[in-house]
Amino acid sequence: MTTLENEIVAQLSQTRAAARRLALVPTSRKNAMLLALADAIRVSAAGIIEANRQDLETAEQAGRGGAFIERLTLNQARIDAMARSVEEVAALPDPVGEAIERWTRPNGLEINKIRVPLGVIAIIYESRPNVTIDAAALTLKSGNAVVLRGGREAIAANSFLAGLINQSLERAELPTAAAWLVANPDREAVQILKRHPEFIDLIIPRGGNALKQALAGSAVAILPHFDGICHTYVDRAADLQMAEEICFNAKCSRPSVCNAMENLLVHAGIANTFLPALARRMAAAGVELRGDERVRAIVPGAKPASAEDWDTEYLDLILSIKIVDSIDEAIEFIARHGSQLADAIVTGDREAALRFEREVDSATVYVNASTRFTDGFEFGFGAETGISTNRLHARGPMGLRELTTYKYVIDGHGQVRN
Repeated sequence: MTTLENEIVAQLSQTRAAARRLALVPTSRKNAMLLALADAIRVSAAGIIEANRQDLETAEQAGRGGAFIERLTLNQARIDAMARSVEEVAALPDPVGEAIERWTRPNGLEINKIRVPLGVIAIIYESRPNVTIDAAALTLKSGNAVVLRGGREAIAANSFLAGLINQSLERAELPTAAAWLVANPDREAVQILKRHPEFIDLIIPRGGNALKQALAGSAVAILPHFDGICHTYVDRAADLQMAEEICFNAKCSRPSVCNAMENLLVHAGIANTFLPALARRMAAAGVELRGDERVRAIVPGAKPASAEDWDTEYLDLILSIKIVDSIDEAIEFIARHGSQLADAIVTGDREAALRFEREVDSATVYVNASTRFTDGFEFGFGAETGISTNRLHARGPMGLRELTTYKYVIDGHGQVRN
């Protein structure tokens, strides 16, 4: 093994041991750690902002800008939100030890299905340093140890925040190895992590194609959070004022995140009425519009949409628009081009809404609401470790329960099998 792999394996061994201890820790001590962390975040706001300033300076020198800088930036409001999210996680019920089901067999065996931690979870993410805090809060509260691997672009802020997590673990007399930040920016670190299922039970990746490719062939199970190509379909029966507000929010409230709308589908029956007003509002907000031929006939300022546009997660103020002739065409388009993260319909037709709910196979499906609500905090989870587009184990925003599995505990009184 290389020197780097030896170092990582040595740390992973400690993290595995810490996971066994943390799985048995009572809720009160885990909550004490989280409340200490929330206090530390608030007290250390100036230090967090200074560390983030170093990251921003490095990113700007490297020529990064736009949505990338927006995702990377921390300010007082975002720091306050981090502290509140930790407190929200502390206030949530602890899933560990919950009896999911119990029943008694005819032979008298009492079978109990009990919720337990997954073990060691590695979370690999890019750009957004608040993920360091959200991921640690949820994994530790759910009795899991966590390996954090942020991108090199946020190394100063992530290192500072990881220090606060470790201090809070120590204050609560919990093993500091239960939360470990891989601060080495070498891309080989990700390759090493994916080779060690004896130490890591699950990898949750949050990123784009580069991260997807880096994790190809992983020996560790992966619960992916990759592309967020989200759609909004404005049906012919939509309230057009409502539709305008929903579409504007879905695209413009924070375009750099995965639950922002990238493709807008509009029924041909209302396109001539709906699109001009929406286009003016989007243009005033700096949104670049791209559309098919029918869209450009109504919105002359829109650029032609290429075949690649329908499959692109812009994470920026760019929106692709297509006119469709039916809800069937809209559902088929979403199935072909969506990433199954979040898709919405705006309609006053209950039958159309029910069809959309039933036939759109995404982790979150909305009727008359913005896709921007696909978020652990908005779902009442306090925070999230990611938004799973997988079908196994967990789907959608991942909170405390999604970071657990279960085991069967069987109580008998001398039964033997014939």
